[in-house]
Amino acid sequence: MTYAQKRALTELWGRFGIESGNMRLSIVELFGRRAPLVVEIGFGDGESLANMANADPEMNYLGIEVYCPGIGHLLLRANELGLTHLRVMRADAVEVLERRLPDESIDRIQIFFPDPWHKTRHHKRRLIQGGFVALLARKLKSAGRLHIATDCEDYARSILDLLNTTPGWVNMDPNHGFTSRPTYRPLTKFEQRGRRLGHPVWDILFILA
Repeated sequence: MTYAQKRALTELWGRFGIESGNMRLSIVELFGRRAPLVVEIGFGDGESLANMANADPEMNYLGIEVYCPGIGHLLLRANELGLTHLRVMRADAVEVLERRLPDESIDRIQIFFPDPWHKTRHHKRRLIQGGFVALLARKLKSAGRLHIATDCEDYARSILDLLNTTPGWVNMDPNHGFTSRPTYRPLTKFEQRGRRLGHPVWDILFILA
């Protein structure tokens, strides 16, 4: 972690951070306004999340991450951009969803490049599985969106099959396949480098019926 990131965690957390705990959050009190809520799970270095929030001031953004350097970087970017509609949690996403966020409170959940756990014996550690998808469905509003992107084809097809066969989810692709990258999702540096090397990325976009 850089010195700047460490300093951001100390000096900027009070402005953007949400302390850990078990109490349900009031989204209106948290942001000081009523607006659609986007939750990003595992935002990495936070660059794309900061850019999305900066481009869309009419939405509230909540990022959940456990990686301290990434949190520090996001705090720095949020401060540089003067974002007032972004909040950050350092916590396990499942615990946040189960304990902190009210049911039917989220308009869009986005999970970009989750750990694919490539080895077959580790697939059980993958985040996006049946029980987790059921939890997401509880937290999304009716007609809320779930957007997932991954560069692991095996994982992408597993997620697509899971959502296509789970009642209550509607694929935004009319052919029940992958979607094109929505314009609101920025290309990360990692993704741009992968594209130059010919590595595709699969976007999966579903609506909760």
